[in-house]
Amino acid sequence: MNKKIILGSGSPRRKELLEGLGLGFEVDTGNSFREEYSPDTPHEQIPVLLSKGKSHGFHRQLTDNEILLTADTLVLCGDEVMGKPHDRADAIRMLRNLSGRPHKVITAVTIRDISHEVTFSDTAIVHFKQLSDSEIGHYVDCCRPYDKAGAYGIQEWIGYIGITGIEGSFYTIMGLPVHRVYEELMRFTAR
Repeated sequence: MNKKIILGSGSPRRKELLEGLGLGFEVDTGNSFREEYSPDTPHEQIPVLLSKGKSHGFHRQLTDNEILLTADTLVLCGDEVMGKPHDRADAIRMLRNLSGRPHKVITAVTIRDISHEVTFSDTAIVHFKQLSDSEIGHYVDCCRPYDKAGAYGIQEWIGYIGITGIEGSFYTIMGLPVHRVYEELMRFTAR
């Protein structure tokens, strides 16, 4: 592949997942985009809007041999949109709300070069058992999930003991639907 892939995300999980595809890439998080959206934005469109914003807020123009990949993940429980928790109390509140209920995880991805752009999203449904306050407190104190939408990582302790089922891609829940990313990157590199 003679095109250079740039991951415009500081997420260690996205980096790990992209590494799993065996494609060379570099991480460049320089960005001027402010993660804001209108309160009347349809919930399913929020990660799409934020992923595109991150792509277009990239700190420099792309060269003709570069491909930029940005992403955003959102947790939707009922009508509550859950991004990253602000602090310990917010993380505990989020996990209590997720406890015993199914919720959606939506990850949107934008891939672009100097002449083409594609944005897509993938949705998975996660089922949590009823979590005890001690389980929630232990997880928040041990794993400090302040960089994760919905205040949890499926690949961490809370996922091991609390998730009873998923519908959709495990990797979408982790933050990057690699099956779709791979297909799109192959299209971009073939151009």
